Amino acid sequence: MGGSGPGQGKQKNGPKSREWAPLFWTGMDLFGWMRLLVRNRFAVHWTRWHQALFLTGMGLFHTAYRWWQWPWVGWRANRMPIVDEPIFVVGHWRAGTTLLHELMVLDERHTSPTTYECLVPNHFLLSEDFARRFLKFLLPAHRPMDNMAAGWDRPQEDEFALCNLGLPSPYLTIAFPNHGPQYEEYLTLEGLSPEELERWKRILLRFLRQITFRRPKRIVLKSPPHTCRIKTLLEIFPRARFIHIVRDPYVVYASTCNLWRTLYRKHGLQQPNYEGVEEYVLRTFERMYEKFEADRELIDADCFCEVHYEELVRDPIASMRAIYEKLDLGGFAAVLPALEEYVARTEGYRTNKYEMSDEARQQVALRWASFMWRYGYAPQPAEV
Repeated sequence: MGGSGPGQGKQKNGPKSREWAPLFWTGMDLFGWMRLLVRNRFAVHWTRWHQALFLTGMGLFHTAYRWWQWPWVGWRANRMPIVDEPIFVVGHWRAGTTLLHELMVLDERHTSPTTYECLVPNHFLLSEDFARRFLKFLLPAHRPMDNMAAGWDRPQEDEFALCNLGLPSPYLTIAFPNHGPQYEEYLTLEGLSPEELERWKRILLRFLRQITFRRPKRIVLKSPPHTCRIKTLLEIFPRARFIHIVRDPYVVYASTCNLWRTLYRKHGLQQPNYEGVEEYVLRTFERMYEKFEADRELIDADCFCEVHYEELVRDPIASMRAIYEKLDLGGFAAVLPALEEYVARTEGYRTNKYEMSDEARQQVALRWASFMWRYGYAPQPAEV
């Protein structure tokens, strides 16, 4: 699949079953869906017309149901104060953010947006209980890009909620991958007008108030784009905690290329040609870490900690203990049994392996050299 560019990696192992899953955009209201279609000139491939028709009907439903939610609970939820300032798990895609996210929400004092809340954010306050009980069959057992478990109630990236609530996002590239990167300014939120930036903040805050209304606990959020939005997030939550996770950049590069190809194929509305995937991964990483390194000093020292994925996998209990101590979260003894049970349950988990060309290795070594130097990664690993 795709061309033979420098990032074209061959996956050596991974999930074997092919499972159906709803498109990421199934939860969009009609207005957001129409904006997406118009922006991309209705360039839906004929093999995906049935999906576009389905999304149009679902958009009507979500719009009507959102209005129905407002008089029942929506107005109350939108006034809900945030219990504690959130914890943000930040890092590049495929760096281990999902694993760290799931470990953090094992603490009963913490909560997180669920997959249902992120994919159907317009009315989950009314519909989530029903969906979790009767619509489990609509999700696969595992994520399409790796072996991680999936489910309506599992922690999910809030960036998908922002997309489905009508905000522009780089993730909308997935819907029309042949049109190139979309809304790149929303990766870092730089260059937005004051009105656009305030709208982004308002919609994120409204979504988090609704999560808090449902479960009044400290929210743990995980979305890789937040890695380069530190300044904006601190304007909303000055004392938010940040956990930054890093991983061998060669693994990150190969796995991220596979991620985008997989999502273009499974959640796109075109037959993807995969052109430019490798350059997109290289350039986005550079933009992300240029912004992150410039803004990380804005975070109070006691609100920031860093962890290497390799250390987290080697000794998750020790890594989590260090995070709790650095961020002064307290209560580690209470969460320890859940952590030990999770580690025992996932002991046999296998990460995917990829082959990389020499050209791809050279590009990563050249363009991500400053990251390797800062975080202590070797210039040429033996295996990805």
